[in-house]
Amino acid sequence: MKKVWQVVIVDIHPTSMLGTKLILEEQQDLLVRGMTSTGTEGLELVKIHQPDLILMDYRLPEGQADPYITQMKNASMHSHVIILTDEDNVKLFRHLMGLGASGMLSKQASPSQLIHLISGLREGCVSIPISWLTSTEWAQPSDSPGEEFLVELTETENFIMERIVQGVTYDKIASEINVSRRSIDNYLRKIYVKLDVSSRAQAIERYALYARQAKTLS
Repeated sequence: MKKVWQVVIVDIHPTSMLGTKLILEEQQDLLVRGMTSTGTEGLELVKIHQPDLILMDYRLPEGQADPYITQMKNASMHSHVIILTDEDNVKLFRHLMGLGASGMLSKQASPSQLIHLISGLREGCVSIPISWLTSTEWAQPSDSPGEEFLVELTETENFIMERIVQGVTYDKIASEINVSRRSIDNYLRKIYVKLDVSSRAQAIERYALYARQAKTLS
């Protein structure tokens, strides 16, 4: 008998979330342990339940799901993350996979397509639409910024960003490197300039993406 996979659902639409739960629990090997409409609460559910599968809407009240993909993977490394989105394209798929997602599914997909994607993950396979294989985007090489992106940050700046991606508070980071809370704010201003971003969420997204790519290339 297959292991029962524990599932957490993060969806901004309550009706859709309940429908997804019913679809999943028609399968004897899937059990929904928690549901929420926000990325912040979703991260807490992941920390508590350590689920095998996370189904998450790409558009959350806090913004795009990108930073939560990374934080959830850090909190539960074995979890598979499937992103549900209206933007069904190769470029977004590659971006999400670079952040640590295991799959992407259109919100217009049928229940059988969702179950097929999950079944593939159980066997160690990632499913994609056949139409992508003939698209011009699929033929194009993905961007590979390389390690030079990360060397723009100092050792301390890299440490701060690594801890932020892990969800550590600014006050704790300050105590870890023996500086004031205000110094962390000063570091962050410099980091934002170097990463060409204007918010914490954007910084997490950009840093996590390039850090993963650099690790892959090393």
